[in-house]
Amino acid sequence: MPDSTATATRRDELLAIAARLFAEKGFKNTTVRDIADAAGILSGSLYHHFDSKESMVDEILSTFQTELFAAYDDVLASDADARTKIERAVRLSFAAIDRHPDEVAIFQNEADYLGTFPRFAYLAERNAQSRNVWMTLLTEGVETGALRADLDVTLTYRFVRDTVWVAVRWYRPGGGLSHEAIAAQYLTILLDGISHA
Repeated sequence: MPDSTATATRRDELLAIAARLFAEKGFKNTTVRDIADAAGILSGSLYHHFDSKESMVDEILSTFQTELFAAYDDVLASDADARTKIERAVRLSFAAIDRHPDEVAIFQNEADYLGTFPRFAYLAERNAQSRNVWMTLLTEGVETGALRADLDVTLTYRFVRDTVWVAVRWYRPGGGLSHEAIAAQYLTILLDGISHA
């Protein structure tokens, strides 16, 4: 009888290998054989764990997003002031890029394509949920006076979304700056500006 812990660990290893390949080569350009070769197994052996590469990317994205949005929900539910909530949301976003660069890259690069398939309809829901998180935080910031009253909240949301998540393209864990240092600098730019008052 196979050890369920060993089986779970092997599944996790295979998902990590698949995530790296999907992030580097693209989902469409990565074959089951590519994943099996990188794992040092025969293609047929991969089917003992997953029925398709679609199942693999589904598990990769849904697991990551469940964790990420639980963290965002904690920020929204906290009693912290609006500025602190925004700071926490930016910091946890950079922490996600640091801990899950492949998952973030897959979502950034593949969500539109994968979203054309019914099983990935939840990706559009997650996009809407992400928008709601940031719009809520920014609106609260304006309403409480933590942010400027003349702020265009929708434009600011797009700016934050695009500048934070695109960092996955250049940020390398263990590089010259930690994700905490980058988040701190982004927050200085976002909340305090880049010019002298």
